[in-house]
Order: sequence, then structure tokens, then C-alpha cells
Amino acid sequence: MSDITRILQDMERGNPQAAEKLPALVYDELRAMAAQKMSREASNHTLQPTALVHEAWLRLGADQQPTWQNRAHFFGAAAEAMRRILISRARRRHALRHGGGQECLNVDDFDIASPDEDDRLLAVNDALDKFAAQEPQKAELVKLRYFAGMTHEEAAQTLGISEPTAKRWWIFSRAWLFNEITPQ
Repeated sequence: MSDITRILQDMERGNPQAAEKLPALVYDELRAMAAQKMSREASNHTLQPTALVHEAWLRLGADQQPTWQNRAHFFGAAAEAMRRILISRARRRHALRHGGGQECLNVDDFDIASPDEDDRLLAVNDALDKFAAQEPQKAELVKLRYFAGMTHEEAAQTLGISEPTAKRWWIFSRAWLFNEITPQ
């Protein structure tokens, strides 16, 4: 049993000191998840990994943490919170009042900005919602791998499955999502 799981169980039993220990234990891991995800974002992305972790922490309940069953439950919820934050930001940037997806120009040298990843992120999110209705466990794996940046090993441990199973699910999920996103 991990230290995080023990702290979560202590919190459930009403131990007030446990709630104070949780942020210190999970911050580095959440920051690593956020940094991994942000490394795949467009270079013009303004959200920093630290800000993503802080916003996810607030959405998870901050100091008033809900009852978490275990480490996997907590990090699954954290991955989902990060996913929703990134999707929400992508939708806001694509809103008509924010340019509606128009190309950005660098005023200094009039170079076209790097291709925007927002369209792909929104397409993955929409396809993932459909996939979750059919294959909820595999969709959780996709969230952990794609949105939280976990490795096969980390995601398998979080979901309580073997690493070979995680790899098979990942291959299946990627193919399913690719077919859903690619125009016929």
C-alpha cells in the first residue's frame, strides 16, 4: 500500500493531519504529469504545468478533499481534471470572440505561428467521450496516457492492471480513436 493510499484512508477516517500531508505527497507526481502533458502542447500555449496542477487541485476540492478510494482513484480524477481544464481552454481559444480559430501572426516578423493543436485536442476529446460510453476502462487508460502523460507502467499501476494489458488496451484504443477521428 502506498503512502498516498494510507493518507487517503486516514482522511476518510477523519484524521485532520492526513489532509495536510496529502498535497506535499502528490504535488511532485501531479507536476510531473502536467509537465509531461504540457510538453506535447503547441509552443504558443500559455498555460504552465504548475498552473495546470494548481487548477486541477482546486477542481479536486483543494483542502476539502472528497473521499478517495485509493491512489488510482485520486490520480484518475486528477487526470480527468487536467483533461477538462485543457479542453476548456482549447474551446475558449476557438470561440469566435477569441478569433474563432483564425491563424495567429507574429507581428515582429509576420511568421505564421506553429500549427494549433486545439483542433486535434477537441477531436480527441469528442471521440474519447464516445469511446468511454463503450469501453470505460480503456478510456481511463487513454486519459492517463494522453492527458496525464503517464507511461504504460504508471497507467497500469494506477488502473490495477498488468503492463501487457495496458499495452494491448492502448493499441486498441489508439486504433479506435484514429478511426473515429479520421474522416471516412
